[in-house]
Amino acid sequence: MHTPLNGRVVNTNRPTLPISTPVPELPVQDVKRAQQHYHDVWGFEIGWLQPSEEIGSVHNEKAVLFLRKRALPFEPAVHWVFAQHIEAAYRDLQASGAKIVALLELKPWGLRQFTVEDLDGNRFYFHCD
Repeated sequence: MHTPLNGRVVNTNRPTLPISTPVPELPVQDVKRAQQHYHDVWGFEIGWLQPSEEIGSVHNEKAVLFLRKRALPFEPAVHWVFAQHIEAAYRDLQASGAKIVALLELKPWGLRQFTVEDLDGNRFYFHCD
């Protein structure tokens, strides 16, 4: 611990957590169907599928998604995804048949953004500064 100029005591012995990129778990009605959708439309590779088909995964070189079977009604997940090359991401998803529910535009809060929804209503807000 030390005391900076403002007089407050600061704990400099905080733990350093070995946290990497989080893996989101999305609710879906049918895991195999969702895996095929992410493969065909989003370009992900199909990872694994539990024998019960209750949970599985898809992945690309930068992300992993877990897909878990849920009974309806369920609340879809929401994810914000930074896309450095947002125009290219938009064109690619549009060309692959993704369900774009909000077009690419400059938002009042200063982000260029568009929104995609998967088969189960999970939303992805792609954005760039």
